Amino acid sequence: MLRRLLPVLILIAGVGGFYLLKTTRPKPPPVAAQERIWRVAVTTVTPATQHPVLTLFGRVEAPDRIRAAAPVAGRLAEVRVRDGERVRAGAVLARLDPRDLQPRLAKAQAEVDKEQLRLTHDREALVQERELLRLAEVAVNRADTVQAKQLASVSSVDEARQQLARARLTVTLREQSLAEHPARLATLTATLAEAQRDAERGEIRAPFAARIGVVEAAAGDQLQPNQTILTLFPQNGLYLRTTIPGAYSAALRQALDGGERLTASGTYSGQSLTAVLERLAGEADARGVEALLRLNATAEVPLGAFVTLQLERPAVANTIALPFAALHGGDHIFVVTDGRLRRVSVERIGELAHSKGGFEDAGSLMLIRAAELTAGTAVMTTHLPNAIDGLKVESIQ
Repeated sequence: MLRRLLPVLILIAGVGGFYLLKTTRPKPPPVAAQERIWRVAVTTVTPATQHPVLTLFGRVEAPDRIRAAAPVAGRLAEVRVRDGERVRAGAVLARLDPRDLQPRLAKAQAEVDKEQLRLTHDREALVQERELLRLAEVAVNRADTVQAKQLASVSSVDEARQQLARARLTVTLREQSLAEHPARLATLTATLAEAQRDAERGEIRAPFAARIGVVEAAAGDQLQPNQTILTLFPQNGLYLRTTIPGAYSAALRQALDGGERLTASGTYSGQSLTAVLERLAGEADARGVEALLRLNATAEVPLGAFVTLQLERPAVANTIALPFAALHGGDHIFVVTDGRLRRVSVERIGELAHSKGGFEDAGSLMLIRAAELTAGTAVMTTHLPNAIDGLKVESIQ
C-alpha cells in the first residue's frame, strides 16, 4: 500500500510547493509606456548663393582640324612628323619631290615671258603696218587719179584697193591682239601664280602651333591631287561636344549672352581637365541642345575620347546643399524642432560638386530651396523610411 501511495504523495507535495512559491513571490513594479527615440544625423544649414553643376558626357573634337594634302600629283619625298607629335608654327611637316613641281613653274614663267615679248613685237609691227596702210591709201588715190585720166586699167585700181583692204585688216588684227594682251597676260599670270603656290605648298608647313592627328602617307608614295598626307589641329583647339538637356539650355544661353564665364572641370586618365562653355547650337532635338566647351590648352586628351565634366550653371540665390539621403519622397525634407521632425516641401535646383558642400563622404550633393529654411535651421540628413511629422528624434554627433 505504501508503495502505491508514494507517487501520489510526491505529486501532491510538488503541487503544494509550486502553489506556495507562486503565492509568496514579490510583485513586479508596473511598466510605464515610453515613446521610442530615433537617433539621426542633423546639420545646421545657412542659405547662400551657389552654382549648381550639370554633369556632361561628350566626345573630344577639334573643329579647326585641317587636312594637309598634296597640291598636285607627285611623289612624297619625306615626312618629318609622327602621330600625336606637337609642332611649332612654321615647322616643316612633309615635302614633295621638287622635280614634280619645278617644271610646271618654269613652263608658266616661260609663257608669261613669251607674252611680254609678243606685246613688244605687236607694238613694233603695228607701227610698220600702219605705215603700209598709209602707203596703200596713197596707192589707191593715185590709181583712182590715173584711171580717171584713162591712163590705167580698171584691174590696176582694183588691185590697189585689195592691197588697201588687206592693210586695214592687218592693222585691225594687230590692234585686236594688243587689246587682248591684258586678258592673255592675266590668264598666264594666274597660271604662274598657281604654279608658284603649288611649288610653295610642296613644302608643307604647320600654319600654327599644332598637334599631329594621323599621318596617312609615307615617303615614296605617289600622291594624287588633294590626297591627304596628314591631319593636324591647334594645340589649344580641343573641344568637348556634348548635349545639354533642354530644361537648362535657356538659362545657359542667357548667361552666355550676358558675358558670364561658365567653367567645367573633371578628370581623364588621372589628369585634371578644365573647360569653358563657348557656344550652344541654334537647333535642338529630343535629347537637348548641342554645346561646345573649349578644353584647356595643356589637356593631353586624344581626339575621340569620351570625357565626363561637371559644368557650373549660373548662380542661384538662397540655396542649401544637402546629401541626397536628406531628401524624402523626392520633394520634401524634415527639419528638427524641439526634438521632433517637421516636414518641409522643397524645390530641387540641381546638384553641387561634393568638394564644395562641406560634407565628408557624401558624394554628389543636391541644391534645394524653400522659404521656410532660414539660417540656423536644423535639417535631418539621415534617410528614415518611416519618417513622419512629430516623430521624436535625437541628434548624433
